[in-house]
Amino acid sequence: MILAIFLLAAFLIGAYFLFNAYYPSFGGDVSNERQTQYASSTQFEDGKFVNINRVNMDMGFTQTMSMLKKFFFEKVENGRPKNDITVQKIDSSNIADYASPTRFVWFGHSSFLIQMNHKNILLDPMFGDVPAPHPLLGGKRFSSELPIEIQKLPKIDAVLISHDHYDHLDYESISLLKNKVGTFYTPLGVGVHLEAWGVPKEHIVELDWWQETTFDDLQFVCTPARHFSGRKLSNRQSTLWSSWVISSQTENIFFSGDSGYDDHFKEIGEKYGPFDFAMVECGQYNKMWPDIHMFPEETAQAGLDLKASKIMPIHWGAFKLALHSWTDPVERVTKRATELNLPIITPKIGEAFLLKQEKIENQDWWQ
Repeated sequence: MILAIFLLAAFLIGAYFLFNAYYPSFGGDVSNERQTQYASSTQFEDGKFVNINRVNMDMGFTQTMSMLKKFFFEKVENGRPKNDITVQKIDSSNIADYASPTRFVWFGHSSFLIQMNHKNILLDPMFGDVPAPHPLLGGKRFSSELPIEIQKLPKIDAVLISHDHYDHLDYESISLLKNKVGTFYTPLGVGVHLEAWGVPKEHIVELDWWQETTFDDLQFVCTPARHFSGRKLSNRQSTLWSSWVISSQTENIFFSGDSGYDDHFKEIGEKYGPFDFAMVECGQYNKMWPDIHMFPEETAQAGLDLKASKIMPIHWGAFKLALHSWTDPVERVTKRATELNLPIITPKIGEAFLLKQEKIENQDWWQ
């Protein structure tokens, strides 16, 4: 019996290391040479990236087991939609021929297509069914189909990625996108995953917080977030996480990526605001990890800090990654934004909407 247990344990450990080493969705690893390059970043210490105000990422064993038990074995009331969400389908020719004014399409969670200044820009393109390294390791998307398949998307001029977690950086999506993308923009280190998946190094631009770059007539700014990174146990904090500012001469947009609430929102608002529109994280929160994801009321406050004319809650509507009901984020942030007199829009997944659009027809579609 002891020998059998030992052999089983050895097999499982060996399988884990083989899975880590050879399964492509894990991506790449930051080399010592790249770590030397990142040493000049104020966010890089002792071989890892850190937040401005430190975040405690180490849950105790009892707390971790409690969280896993609740997530995998306890039913969350209304944790998923009773039926698959029906998304609004997008005509590929309409996207290909679109010119102006600035238009957005939300794919659920944190994925967007922005059509701005005659350019197609993707944000955190996660089009996969499961936000995990393998389909058996996570829950499926709330909708059985996407507004449009990746193969039908037109040429993508730029892709902006906020960090390397599976619900924001998806191996299958990048594999299908890479040959139609001009340039990928990422925080420091995230390029190692793209390179591992066959994206040429010259098509990747890595930026540190507060670094700016121009893309023709647009400006991209890599701005702070309060989060963490890592695609496996051995490379946590090895790459940076960020939010993004996207600006033209006449329009100013903010994308939060993933972030807990902190004073960086106010600092971004002071340096780069006011914003015409802010896409702000709202979903996958829990009292066990309050520093790395915002509660809905904090999402609304972040919109005020950013000096946003209107906000849209993101990071909800596609996957179950926490223990709240799937509609809790949008219901609570809508209530709080109304109390703060902050305009909020909540378009249906796949619904195209304009930057200057004040109202959305499907404003309460989740009901």
